[in-house]
Amino acid sequence: MPQIMGVVNVTPDSFHPSSRAPDRLEAVSRAVLMVEQGADWIDVGGESTRPGAAPVPIGTEAERVVPVIEGIRDARPDACISIDTRRAEVAQKALSAGADMVNDVSSLGDPDMLGVIVDHGCPVCVMHMQGLPENMQKDPRYGDVVAEIRGALESVAERLLDHGLAPGEIVVDPGIGFGKHLEHNLALLSAGRCIAPREGMPLMWGVSRKSMFGDLLGRDSSEDRLSGTLGVAAMAPSKEVDIIRVHDVAEHSDLYAAMSALG
Repeated sequence: MPQIMGVVNVTPDSFHPSSRAPDRLEAVSRAVLMVEQGADWIDVGGESTRPGAAPVPIGTEAERVVPVIEGIRDARPDACISIDTRRAEVAQKALSAGADMVNDVSSLGDPDMLGVIVDHGCPVCVMHMQGLPENMQKDPRYGDVVAEIRGALESVAERLLDHGLAPGEIVVDPGIGFGKHLEHNLALLSAGRCIAPREGMPLMWGVSRKSMFGDLLGRDSSEDRLSGTLGVAAMAPSKEVDIIRVHDVAEHSDLYAAMSALG
């Protein structure tokens, strides 16, 4: 079964209101609970990258996430922590505070991010995004969406391989909902493991409560999208997905426990 990555949004404006934990104590408490519920990873983010979101100042983002990472590390020394950022400066501070991995939605868009990854010798997740959060959903277009995104991820992965990272340290994410219409998202999910450009590179899906379920199921509110999210999560093992990034850890843990029991 895939590993479960629990989302901790240290923001006031992430797209799923129930995921927001702008208070440090609440964010740390939520992360600890997720570990107890079965999360293999905790992904801490201080900048919303929902469609239409404006960038957050680097200093503000760092002030949000660093104390939370320190708190999680103190409370659960065994936790695996990922920092969800596209800024090298924030990644540097987060890794120094105890984060284990960088989850970069911009795929090394910050020219200094590669150096931070190499200096720390840490794993990295690189995600495909067409455009930027503030404009990515205005008019995304592709010819062959699977081939184009696989090629884009391969280009980034080759840079990381050239700087000494092993394939197993490079997680790839097709970026569901990041510059894609519903038909693009469905094609990418159906492709599964084919998106990974190299054998041994872990594949991550981040579909939790996203707007694709509004288009697919008519669920306009993120609060009503858990069932659709779990439906996609149930398909993840057959698509050879290695990590699934979710807001609802307990429900996904139960899903995979039940599936494992059935063989």
